[in-house]
Amino acid sequence: MINRIVRMSFDPHKVHEFEALFEAVKDKIAAFEGCEGLILLRDAKHPNVFLTYSYWQSEMHLDAYRYSDLFKHTWQATKALFNDKPIAWSCIEAVKVK
Repeated sequence: MINRIVRMSFDPHKVHEFEALFEAVKDKIAAFEGCEGLILLRDAKHPNVFLTYSYWQSEMHLDAYRYSDLFKHTWQATKALFNDKPIAWSCIEAVKVK
């Protein structure tokens, strides 16, 4: 299992555009082969900062999504709304409690 976390900071005036974009694509991303789940988180102190947390069966599945037309179109539209460079991590579970 691969956990993918992407931190994104948006121009505060463009947050609603990002939320609408995410709403339009979230079900397509979640239905992508190998995706086991997708969560959108919002920073509690910085309302223009969001994180996506997605779960993938394997790195191969994540890479297939990252090279898909769905990702390319979504990422291009998302990048236009940023006010800072995004940060991404691919992680595997080290310890899980409960």
